[in-house]
Amino acid sequence: MTLDIVRSGSIGVPHGFLGRRGGVSAGVVAGLNCGLGSGDDREAVETNRRLAADAIIPDAPLASVHQIHSPIAVMVTEATQHDERPRADALVTDRPGLLLGVVTADCAPVLLADQEAGVVGAAHAGWRGATAGVTDQAIAAMISLGARVERIAAAVGPCIAKASYEVDHDFAERILADDDGNERFLGEGPGGKPHFDLEAYVVARLAAAGVRKVEAMGLDTYALEGRFYSYRRATHRNEPTYGRQLSLNGLSR
Repeated sequence: MTLDIVRSGSIGVPHGFLGRRGGVSAGVVAGLNCGLGSGDDREAVETNRRLAADAIIPDAPLASVHQIHSPIAVMVTEATQHDERPRADALVTDRPGLLLGVVTADCAPVLLADQEAGVVGAAHAGWRGATAGVTDQAIAAMISLGARVERIAAAVGPCIAKASYEVDHDFAERILADDDGNERFLGEGPGGKPHFDLEAYVVARLAAAGVRKVEAMGLDTYALEGRFYSYRRATHRNEPTYGRQLSLNGLSR
């Protein structure tokens, strides 16, 4: 089974941003749906998650979190069971052979690595988590395990692009209240409403935290229907649920 895997040229450790191609899910979430909260058949989701993990490090245990759109980052040392996942939006480890995974469906997946220190991290950065500092907390957790910020490489995976991400004026006002420099991440769409550049914002947060090597994949989950799941696209179509793609990062055994 052929999976769609997007890789960064800068991370330097086993990793991948998985798309929806391949997998065993059917219906509106057909493909490699890895979302445990999607309402999809549980066995299909677990099969998809195993297929995705094996494509990065065969037979590696997988750690993930119950994502809550927060800035919380946790340290993990072993695989997490579905019902015991910590409530957080980033996770880090220094354990070789353990894969870290986050799911997204328009939010930005961020993979981080200090290859020299042997420390990796993964973060789910929607606008709430991104503006609250989820990537900052992930970096801080990596540093606590021995990473150095100037050695960390980061990649921002497929997420909703500015052209597809219409927001309301209240959102624009809030983000400008946080920092008037955030104006550069806003633009006016064809309907006169503001649009937000989530990818560029996350890249800027990483750079501001001291990460010197940041790569953005530049792939729009909303527009690329054949490749990626999208919460917003599913909402616009009044679909009953939506799939999630999995992004993975780990250290070689």
